[in-house]
Amino acid sequence: MSVTALSPMSSAETELWQSLGRLVHSLPRALEDDMSRTGVTMTEFAVLLLLSEAPGRRLRMSALAAQAGLTASRITRVVDGLGKHGLVQKERHGEDARGNDAILTDEGLEVMRAAQPAHLASARKRVLDSIPAELLPDLARTITALADALA
Repeated sequence: MSVTALSPMSSAETELWQSLGRLVHSLPRALEDDMSRTGVTMTEFAVLLLLSEAPGRRLRMSALAAQAGLTASRITRVVDGLGKHGLVQKERHGEDARGNDAILTDEGLEVMRAAQPAHLASARKRVLDSIPAELLPDLARTITALADALA
């Protein structure tokens, strides 16, 4: 389909699209600012949280990248950085030596738990408290579907 065959956006679609663009650019900066006092970045916190919720606090690097919405090279840099601080270990996958697992250490779990109140406060202040409770389930499903489609 050519661009000229597409119908123009309605005013509501234009408002949503432009607002989403602003949000995509401004929200990460605000979240990083909120998390800066915890000693971990928002991305590092997300990785620690995902690992804390995984069975055995262990995930394949490829699965961790997918769940965090990061590229393979980016997840490697994040995990290696966390590893330098003793928060995550990386080891060969037990059944497939071609891949690696990321494993959350006890220290990493402590750091994640210490940062969790700041993360929760940021999530509430920056997003959740501004969304009416009755809209949350539909909005969550919609955003999940959008994220899944991009993955």
